[in-house]
Amino acid sequence: MTFRELHFAGELPLLLPNAWDVASALAFAEAGFPAVGTTSFGVGAAAGHADGGRATKDATLALARALAPLPVHVTADIEDGYAEDPEEVAACAAALGALGVAGVNIEDSTAGRLIAPEDHARKIRAVKRHAPELFVNARVDTYWLGQDAGLTGTLRRAAAYVEAGADGVFVPGATGPEELRRLAAEIPVPVNVLVVAGLSLADLGALGIRRVSTGSLPYRAAIDAAVGTATAVRDGGPVPAATPYPRMQQRLRRYEESAR
Repeated sequence: MTFRELHFAGELPLLLPNAWDVASALAFAEAGFPAVGTTSFGVGAAAGHADGGRATKDATLALARALAPLPVHVTADIEDGYAEDPEEVAACAAALGALGVAGVNIEDSTAGRLIAPEDHARKIRAVKRHAPELFVNARVDTYWLGQDAGLTGTLRRAAAYVEAGADGVFVPGATGPEELRRLAAEIPVPVNVLVVAGLSLADLGALGIRRVSTGSLPYRAAIDAAVGTATAVRDGGPVPAATPYPRMQQRLRRYEESAR
């Protein structure tokens, strides 16, 4: 099944876990997820960078290259495309496509501020011109940033991006059931949201949502789990269970063999 087809398979939305390194992507793949995304927050944080500062370009390209041997579809979070110039954004996306990446996620904000929708649309057009096979997920940051938040502004931006060739629209921060229903009904491509507390995948599917991303949640949860483990050892509490060392070692050896 192609990455595009996964958005329409079954009643439940496609659940996309977001990895920050090879080991996390391997674990998601072994757990049976047919597609894995990257998280710019996790990739940046692992190197000591705050999110959204265009610091993840080289690391994301390197991670995409490393994930190429995995038997799952991979989609890359490329922030705002790492540039204002649409041709530079397209060159980066095309390079990822050449590595076997199935899709890219491009956000319509830079440095915490929304950019003009026509500027983002130009980026999308350039990417589709240079890499038409890539699934372009156009992120609308209205709700995420609290800027022009609401259905009117969000739908206006989404329409511009779909007209430019976007294959999907991502609206992080939108959580209200009626808002989600309207977004899914009025945007003619698969609508992607983050995990919504209190709404299951079945609930989101019933609202018309076709893709749910975990975003940076697994990375942040992993950091909390690591601190919790060390704290338990220090304080004499129960040590949590973990994947046995031999199993993880075997997983990595299989990966090394497939990457040769």
